[in-house]
Amino acid sequence: MKNKKRILSGVQPTGELHLGNWLGAIRNWVTLQEQYETFLCVVDLHAITAEHNPKELTQNTLSTAALYIACGIDPNICSIFVQSHIPAHSELCWILNCMTPINWMERMIQFKEKSIQQGNNVSIGLFNYPILMAADILLYDADYVPVGEDQKQHLELARDIAQQRINAKFSKEKDILKIPQPIIMKSGSKIMSLIDGSRKMSKSDPNEGSRINLLDTPEIISKKIKRAKSDSYIGLEFNNPERPESRNLLMIYSILSGKEISQCEKEFSETGWGTFKKLITEQLIESLSPIQEKYKVLINDPHQLNNILIEGKEKADNLAKKTLKRVKSKLGFFEMGK
Repeated sequence: MKNKKRILSGVQPTGELHLGNWLGAIRNWVTLQEQYETFLCVVDLHAITAEHNPKELTQNTLSTAALYIACGIDPNICSIFVQSHIPAHSELCWILNCMTPINWMERMIQFKEKSIQQGNNVSIGLFNYPILMAADILLYDADYVPVGEDQKQHLELARDIAQQRINAKFSKEKDILKIPQPIIMKSGSKIMSLIDGSRKMSKSDPNEGSRINLLDTPEIISKKIKRAKSDSYIGLEFNNPERPESRNLLMIYSILSGKEISQCEKEFSETGWGTFKKLITEQLIESLSPIQEKYKVLINDPHQLNNILIEGKEKADNLAKKTLKRVKSKLGFFEMGK
């Protein structure tokens, strides 16, 4: 592990993980875990930036960890842990809060979008969560962070805070915090809604029909695909800007089947929506079945899942404590003598 570069990523335990989470993130982590020392976090502290149900948060946290493994994450080579189990996340977040200009935060696009959804109930936590995300990343001396296009701004913020507000101000020699680089995920990095091909598939969408959840039954998958938005054209296209739903479903089919987009376009150039929807439904059921089977085994063995999270916590906690101690020392916090 010593010679491997390190990556850090995570998913919120809000609602069920869906196709976009798998194809846009987890599937890529499965590939990266062989090449990098991998830390994967269930970011439950981020999950309370909106109203939440405590019982559901507990269940969703365990479910998310189980789905990581069911999708192919190997706990023997990856550290899987729960964010709130590592106190250093909150502590470093406060330190970074005090170092970050408020006008930097006011530029964050996702806050503007999400605050519109929450209206008058928008919390300070929602405004501030990019700082917590920066703490998540910087605690583990990550060399790389796998991100989609919509998350690049958050990583840039983490990089700016580390370089301009910590390293440049408090160390003239060796950097206090490592500056992470992005790994931009290309294919499948942005799976779109089934009811609006111009919007990203999201757990926060109130319409369940907008997404395929990883634990959806064959019957539910079939119903959702039947009701998925289509258009009046015959044949599927990928690069026609007037056909976002065609592009989205064709990309999903391409990734799951392992066929190139160009091959899929030729195959379905004269295929009607009804026929194509039956084929993509069959492909979805076939692709998700192994994940669902592995998930059932894990979620029904809480002892095994708990042991995996304990082991992941120990590795993450040791690393996080070292980084936090380094930061606090350089910023002048008093250290108690032994």
